[in-house]
Amino acid sequence: MKIAFFASGSGSNVENIIRYFGNDDFFKFPLILSNIADAYVHERAKTLNVPSITFSREDFLSGGRILSVLQQYNIDAIVLAGFLLKIPQTLIEAFPQKIINIHPALLPKFGGKGMYGDRVHQAVVEAGEKESGVTIHYVNENYDEGNIIFQAKCPVEVSDTAGIVAQKVHALEYEYFPKAIERLWKGE
Repeated sequence: MKIAFFASGSGSNVENIIRYFGNDDFFKFPLILSNIADAYVHERAKTLNVPSITFSREDFLSGGRILSVLQQYNIDAIVLAGFLLKIPQTLIEAFPQKIINIHPALLPKFGGKGMYGDRVHQAVVEAGEKESGVTIHYVNENYDEGNIIFQAKCPVEVSDTAGIVAQKVHALEYEYFPKAIERLWKGE
């Protein structure tokens, strides 16, 4: 199964997933796409020996050029890993139930446009939540509203800062994102 990553940031989840499946012949990761030219994910791509491509917002929103690139690489599925743009309908239709995302909170809470990264963790702390976690979900036409595939939780203590919550949530991402991909598409 050939999986493309879409990433806007450092790409730590991309690297973690690729390394997790290092000797697995079932999964291949032939391509990383980003909307940010200087995103650190491109440096990780070089280290991992995976081609990475930067595209413009316009190319992405129209969908045609991106779809063409994905078809050239014979991509079967897409994994969003810290990707901040809304997926255009063209790609959703071309990859039905084959685009997944990880969100750093327990959806449906703390999701939607503008809710990413530290903003989510700060909102969790400010709301006085007793737990947070990660949600892996299918992508549809709305931010963070696709069907939930998997959730993992961690406690949020009264003394936790947004930074501490972020550390707990990142640990869950690294542990469970590869395993969820494996169960979802390999049946393990």
